[in-house]
Amino acid sequence: MYKSQKIALDANNKQRNWFAQQCGYARFAYNHALADFKSALAKDNFLSASELNKRFNVAKKEYAWTKSQDQVVANKSIFGNLASSISHWVSKRSHFPKFKHRGSKQSFTTNSQTVEVKGKKIKLPKIGWVNLFESLRFEGEIVEVTISRTAHRWFVSLIIDIGTPEQVDKQSTSPVVGIDVGINALATLDTGTKYENPRPLKRYERKLRRTQRSLSRKVVKSKNWFKQKAKVARLHYSIACIRQDAHHKASTDITKQAGAICIETLKITNMLKNRKLAKALSDSALGGFLSKLKTKAETLGIPFIEADQFYASSKTCSSCGHKKSDLTLSERTYHCSRCDVSIDRDVNAAINLRNLAAGHAESLNACG
Repeated sequence: MYKSQKIALDANNKQRNWFAQQCGYARFAYNHALADFKSALAKDNFLSASELNKRFNVAKKEYAWTKSQDQVVANKSIFGNLASSISHWVSKRSHFPKFKHRGSKQSFTTNSQTVEVKGKKIKLPKIGWVNLFESLRFEGEIVEVTISRTAHRWFVSLIIDIGTPEQVDKQSTSPVVGIDVGINALATLDTGTKYENPRPLKRYERKLRRTQRSLSRKVVKSKNWFKQKAKVARLHYSIACIRQDAHHKASTDITKQAGAICIETLKITNMLKNRKLAKALSDSALGGFLSKLKTKAETLGIPFIEADQFYASSKTCSSCGHKKSDLTLSERTYHCSRCDVSIDRDVNAAINLRNLAAGHAESLNACG
């Protein structure tokens, strides 16, 4: 099994400049190889990744500054990024690759065989030891190392081969959990436990509006424009961190107590078409939360069940099974006209999902 961890780098100015140079070198190699591919394709000649790399190795000798760069970065950019983009285009999964510009995401992949991690330090090719803000949580062989920049910080993403993990059978000792997700409460369990949604974009919307307005009044690509752009990027980074922190804390706490998990199937793309809920749904990032929950459950060996897309978990009474057809979004308390039960709307949906998961688990036979 492969595990990944993204750690912030506590780099000095010299190291940050080196990282920026490698990002530029990776972009230079990608664009040069893509230009060769397009020119050859116009002559009905399809070049492979190895042929593109050979051409770049010959062409880079014309530029003296390339000698001091990490050559693995260029190879990874051609064999990894460009080859993958061309493969997706050939299989019609994406459009034709585009040239990268300086405003695109800054990242590069380097040689993982020479990378070494000791405590809160990592040894990278060419640059040497760089401080980390935290230590590596996993033990095993480092498979891939990627350096990237988000706002004002540089990060290292490590993929580690941890071998075959031991899975614990929690299904026999832990209860089945039904989860209803929403905007006001990120997740509601069938027990009544609710995980609050921080809604960071709504909290910082006014501040973000002021910083972006100030950026629009600056002369483009002036010194003050770059300073203000960095402020906007930091604010977006803070918003993303608050959202990710809430998602990880909630998903980790749920998987610790669950023997099986059942959630509703959400079509996020279709839900975003509602202009009244689009901003709140994007701020909640429900798709990212469910993805984290599913990944952690599969890692621990917890059965993860997704209800049918048209299963009416909110409109069905968890006590008698009566379906209420005229339930509106403004009704936060579910009142059943048949059995006269009043219950929180989200808790009622979570109980229905739990019952669905329990019935699914009991129906499994020896053949699965």
